[in-house]
Amino acid sequence: MLKNPQTKYQPYPSVDMPERQWPSQRITQAPVWLSTDLRDGNQALFEPMNRERKLRLFQELVKLGFKEIEVGFPSASQTDYDMVRQLIDGALIPADVTPMVITQLREDLIRRTVSSLSGARRAIVHFYNAVAPAFREIVFGMQVSEIIAMVEQHIYLLRELTDLQPETEWVLQYSPETFCMAELDVSLAVCNAAIRAWNAGPDRPMIINLPTTVEVSTANVFADQIEWMNKRLERREHIVLSVHPHNDRGTGVACAEQALLAGAQRVEGCLFGNGERSGNVDLVTVALNLYTQGVAPGLDFSDIAAVARIAEECTALPIHPRHPYVGDLVFTAFSGSHQDAIAKGFAAQKPGALWRVPYLPIDPKDLGRTYDSIVRVNSQSGKGGISYLLQRDHGVLMPRRMQVEFSAIVQKLADSSETELASEALWQLFEHTYLHATAGQWRYVRHQLSEHAQGAHILIEVTDDNGRQSSLQGSGNGPMDAAAAAISAALAQPLRIDHYEERSLGAGAGASALAIVEAALPGAAGTRFGAGMHANLVTASVQAVVMAANRLMQEGAAQFSSSEQSRPACAA
Repeated sequence: MLKNPQTKYQPYPSVDMPERQWPSQRITQAPVWLSTDLRDGNQALFEPMNRERKLRLFQELVKLGFKEIEVGFPSASQTDYDMVRQLIDGALIPADVTPMVITQLREDLIRRTVSSLSGARRAIVHFYNAVAPAFREIVFGMQVSEIIAMVEQHIYLLRELTDLQPETEWVLQYSPETFCMAELDVSLAVCNAAIRAWNAGPDRPMIINLPTTVEVSTANVFADQIEWMNKRLERREHIVLSVHPHNDRGTGVACAEQALLAGAQRVEGCLFGNGERSGNVDLVTVALNLYTQGVAPGLDFSDIAAVARIAEECTALPIHPRHPYVGDLVFTAFSGSHQDAIAKGFAAQKPGALWRVPYLPIDPKDLGRTYDSIVRVNSQSGKGGISYLLQRDHGVLMPRRMQVEFSAIVQKLADSSETELASEALWQLFEHTYLHATAGQWRYVRHQLSEHAQGAHILIEVTDDNGRQSSLQGSGNGPMDAAAAAISAALAQPLRIDHYEERSLGAGAGASALAIVEAALPGAAGTRFGAGMHANLVTASVQAVVMAANRLMQEGAAQFSSSEQSRPACAA
C-alpha cells in the first residue's frame, strides 16, 4: 500500500475563476498542429534518429499535412544543424510548411540558431525558460524580475539578428517552461514582457506557447489556466496561443482538448505520443477525436497503419496494440455481447448515413483499416461474433438457434485450447460439426429421387465406418419429407424437421448451395442442426437431413435401438 501522500505531496492549487466559460464551449475547427517528433520526440529516444531517419519522418509529416514542424535543436546538436541546412539548401521544405527550431536563452546559442535558418522563406525561433518557483529557487536562483530581464535581453538580440535577414519571415515563439506549475501572474508578466520585447503586431507574428512541462493537475485546472491567460495577454489579436501538453498523469489528450475549449489555437505534440517520460500529447488521437465529432482535423490519417509503421521504423519504438485508433486490437471485439452488437450495427448501417455501429466510434475504413479483425473469437466470444465471421468470410448465415448451438461448441473448444480461434478454424469446426460425418455416423454417398403417389420417393445410399453400404428408403410430399421418412424408417423413430433454410454460397453458375436443417427425435431434449453443401440444392438438402440425424444419434439425444436387426433389411 502506498504511504499517506499527505506526508510527502502537496497538490497544486486550482484557479479561482468562477466566470470560466470553457466548459460550455465546443470545438468547431481544428487547431494549428505543430509536430515536435523531430525534436522533443527525438531527444526522448533510446537512440536518437540519424539524419536519414529524421528526413524520412519529416517527409512523412509533410505528407500528413503538418504545416509547422519543429525540426531540431541546431545550436545544441551538429546533427540537427546539418539537418536544418539540408532541408533549406535542398529546397525540401514546401512553401506552405514552416520549420521551427528551439534554443535556450544564451547569446552564442541564439546566434547559431539564426545561422542555421539562413535563407529560409519563413521560420519560427522557439525560446524557452522555466518560470515555476521550484526552478527559480532550486535550479537558477533567480528572482522574477531577473527572469523578465533575461527574456527581454535575448529577444532584443533575436530582433537585431533577424532584422539583418529580411528575406526570411521570422516568427518568435516564447514558452514559459513549467507554466502549469507557475503562478499565473508570474507567467503573465513574463509572457507580456516577451510580447513587448518582440513588438508583436500585424507584421511581427508571435506565438505564446503554454506547456504542461510536467503534468501536475487535472485537465480542467489546465483549461482554467489557459482561459485566464487568454483573457489577459497583451496584443492578443496578434498572438497565436499554443499549448504543449505532456502526459505524466495520462491526461495529455484531455488537457489539449480542454485547452482548445479555453481559447488555445495551436497544439504541439508527437505522433502516437512519443516524448520525455510519459510522452507528449498524442496528436493522432487528438486529431481523430475531432474527426469523430464531425470536425475536419486537416491531417491525413487515411492510411493509419502505414503512418504507424514509418513512426516505428524511425523511432524504434513499438506502438501498443491498444493504442487509440492505430493499435492492432482497437477495432477487435472478443466479448460475445460486443460482437453481437457490432454485427447488428454493420447489418443496419446504410451507405452514406451517419456512422452508428455500436462499439466502433469511427469507421475503420476511414483510417485505411479493414473489417477483418473486428471480431475475433476466444472463450469470451458469443454467437454474434462467430456468426459474423462465418458470414463475412464464408458466406454462411446461420439461423439464430443454430448460432446459439454452435457458439456453445466454439466456446468449449476455445476453453480447452485457451487460445483465440481464427476465422479458418471456425470454418473447420463448422464443417466438422455440420457438414462432414465422423466416427459412428452415416456417410452420405448418393441418392435417387423418383415420383410417387404421395409426391416423392427417395433412396439414400450411406456407408458406415467399415465402408458397408446401406440404403434408406422413404416417401413424402417432397424430397425433404421423403428423406425424413427414409431416416425415420431406418431408426424406427419419426424424425421431425422443424426448420429448413437454404443459402447460395457465391455467385454464378459455379456457386454452391448450402442447406440447413433443424431436426428432432421423440424423447430427445431440444433439436439439432445439420447442413449440406452441394452444387445441387436437393442434394444439399438431403445431406443436411442425414447430418441432422447423425448428430441426434451420436449425441444420444434419442433412445433408438442400436441393434442392426431393428433396422429394415437393406440391399447391399
